[in-house]
Amino acid sequence: MRLRYVDGRVRIDGSSDAFGDADSPVVSDSRRVDALHYRALRDALRAADPDLEDEVLDPVPGPVLACSLSLRPYQREALRRWQSDERGVVVLPTGAGKTYVGMAAIDAVGGPTLVVVPTLELVDQWRDELACFEVPVSEFTGRAKEFAPITVTTYDSAYTHAPTLGNRFEFVLFDEVHHLAAEKYQRIAERMAAPARMGLTATYERDDDRHTRLVRLLGGKVYEIGTDDLTGEYLSTYTVERITVELTPEEREAYDEHAAVFRNYVAFSNVSLDAPDGYRNLVIRSGNDPRAWRAIRAKETSRKIAFNAESKLDELASLLCECRDEGDRVIVFTRYNDLVHVVADRFLIPAITYRTPTDERRAILSGFKTGRYDAIVSSQVLDEGVDVPDANVGIILSGTGSEREYRQRLGRILRPSERSARLYELVSADTGEVRTADRRRV
Repeated sequence: MRLRYVDGRVRIDGSSDAFGDADSPVVSDSRRVDALHYRALRDALRAADPDLEDEVLDPVPGPVLACSLSLRPYQREALRRWQSDERGVVVLPTGAGKTYVGMAAIDAVGGPTLVVVPTLELVDQWRDELACFEVPVSEFTGRAKEFAPITVTTYDSAYTHAPTLGNRFEFVLFDEVHHLAAEKYQRIAERMAAPARMGLTATYERDDDRHTRLVRLLGGKVYEIGTDDLTGEYLSTYTVERITVELTPEEREAYDEHAAVFRNYVAFSNVSLDAPDGYRNLVIRSGNDPRAWRAIRAKETSRKIAFNAESKLDELASLLCECRDEGDRVIVFTRYNDLVHVVADRFLIPAITYRTPTDERRAILSGFKTGRYDAIVSSQVLDEGVDVPDANVGIILSGTGSEREYRQRLGRILRPSERSARLYELVSADTGEVRTADRRRV
């Protein structure tokens, strides 16, 4: 019997009684299986054939990886639970040190490791953190394609080059692992033969329930601890306050007009928005139904009216003034980039969007860290994957009903501090934004 790695799959040459086992992941007629099943297949075949020739892994050469880390009790417990099978997802709040758990797992495995992250900015952050291993740390991205004992890549690059990467590492670590459950990204885990695999995230559940795929891809959730369990000792204590504002008469008239267009179409078409894919199906229908297209457009217009209400800016002015008097560090969050620029221009604070060049973004965050700026405003780009300096006040001008987004924004202000953190939500009264805010929960 011989096992080989071929284009993201494990090929089985020879014959074995193990093929008759109903629990075997092998499809007997093709004698090939996704590399995801390599460990289970290897163990099953070794039990049946001690002379098994295993040629699947071709690990990147290098010394045993080791780094001395001091972990907090909950981080040690997370690592301990993961080590029982060297598979699974660890869920820790933003600011609770997920990276250190991942680094401790690299130390525990000791073999060549691939770290998969969502953005190039996170590639740079992980490479900086991994310097403690005192071995070459490379990246396999659009900027450079190099192998080292520790290699950091993005989900996009890992997806494109999964057959090339798939058998070069003994451990694969997925940061912000909720991305892995996406339709295309799950192929990364399926093509990886790494026997040890870990996922890290602050927000395991996805609104589309695709997080259930992670059980098959990684082994499921092995440890989770909530924000409130860590506040006081490891994270800042915090308060959340919702501030309801009124639309101007002109905004109210426009909002009601557009909201009615959407409601009337939904009633006419008998679309159930309560269904899991209800709104998505409506969007699909708008491709060939002009009335559906007008309804979707009216919905988006009414949403922007609520999100961009003038009274929100007046309330924001009061909050920023109060925060400056208290010496607070403030992050203002919005849904849309146009509101980011309105806030930046009106209050003369730096703005960060997905269009902000990397060097400019770093300069802004550096100025925020040193105190040159006491406030910054951003769209969803700061929700995930960016190392944001300590802030103690967050102001949500607009957002989605996503629990993940809400947790990530809260996590941005919970770095350990003697000062209590404050999160404000500004919501337009008697609009769909109230229901959206109600869906957010910690």
